[in-house]
Amino acid sequence: MSNKFDAIVKREQSLLCNTYGRYPLAVSKAQGCRLYDLDGEEYLDFLAGIAVCSLGHSRVDLAEVMAEQAKKLVHVSNLFYQEPQLDLAEKLLATCAAGKVFFCNSGAEANEGAIKLARRYMHRVRNEDRHEIITLEKSFHGRTLSTLTATGQTGPIKDGYDPLPEGFITVPFGNVNALRGAVNAHTAAIMIEMVQGEGGVRPLPSDYAADIVALCRENSILLIVDEVQTGMCRTGRFWAHQHYGMVPDIFTSAKALANGLPMGAVLCSDEVARGFTPGSHATTFGGGGVVSAVAAKVVDIMLEEKMAERALDLGAFARVEAQRLMTKHPGKIAGTRGLGLLFGIELSCDGPAVWKGLLAKRMVCNLAQGRILRLVPPLTIEKADITAFMAALDSVLETLPEPA
Repeated sequence: MSNKFDAIVKREQSLLCNTYGRYPLAVSKAQGCRLYDLDGEEYLDFLAGIAVCSLGHSRVDLAEVMAEQAKKLVHVSNLFYQEPQLDLAEKLLATCAAGKVFFCNSGAEANEGAIKLARRYMHRVRNEDRHEIITLEKSFHGRTLSTLTATGQTGPIKDGYDPLPEGFITVPFGNVNALRGAVNAHTAAIMIEMVQGEGGVRPLPSDYAADIVALCRENSILLIVDEVQTGMCRTGRFWAHQHYGMVPDIFTSAKALANGLPMGAVLCSDEVARGFTPGSHATTFGGGGVVSAVAAKVVDIMLEEKMAERALDLGAFARVEAQRLMTKHPGKIAGTRGLGLLFGIELSCDGPAVWKGLLAKRMVCNLAQGRILRLVPPLTIEKADITAFMAALDSVLETLPEPA
């Protein structure tokens, strides 16, 4: 490590709360699908800010929209009508079956809003005592008290925050009988991810998804889909739930929505939107002029440049390349999974050692659940970049012993 890096680590440790186990890399700039460290060394980015910068880093067209809108209007409060957020709402709603949208600032806020909306709809519109939210094991929904309680994981995310809010039930992933047994007279909604990212890149099996939809309809409860990571063309459709032919009552978006600017959204049916009334929910910054203008441009680009189709094609290419490595290293790669460019490579060897080896070869990705290489690159990535990543992975695997 360079002296520059050592200095920035010491500076960070003296200034910031210790909430992240940071990677041994300081990024000074980013362009397209490349990151650059303090010494100008180039890294190939298969993380995209954790599925955020889906159109690549430092795009000139988005920067121009940002600057132009900043000259006109940055913030005035949601007490006022603002055209940029209406333009964005029209474009987002045109991509799905939802009828209304609420804008906020992050995925956690979006999921918090979805939970609040489901409960309030049940209480104030249907006049029913339904408040419980059922979620799945290994899910991840955020870090507010409600969303971390909804999250189907243990460990530091929940440690020390007792008492956690009541009204949340977690059931085993893929077990429809457990799900059916958890539904009761107080159930307001079932909340799912179509692909569990933090949970190890686990797509929801199609028959299980169909069972969830049927269970919701049979019991008149709401279906919430967390599309914070899977939405905005990441999986090969604009929204991942569209792979399954389902129509959620509520779904959420964030991450790639404004390509790096903080923004979230709760999308819902016109019927469920009746649950929100003035004063029942709000946000100071949500849907501000700059983020709305940028997000509207993001939607335009994704549609014009067919990013969903691109993600599907590149995801299929990555799968073939990874399966070739699995054939070559059968004791070190157990399998592949995912949808589109939310892609996972399951390792059966030392996961942290593989991840460190890739970083040493200037390849940036994420390790989920200790053994799943999670690849969520910008959707603008090229096949040559994927080939380069797989070559680096091949080289790293060659250096590791066969698992005992």
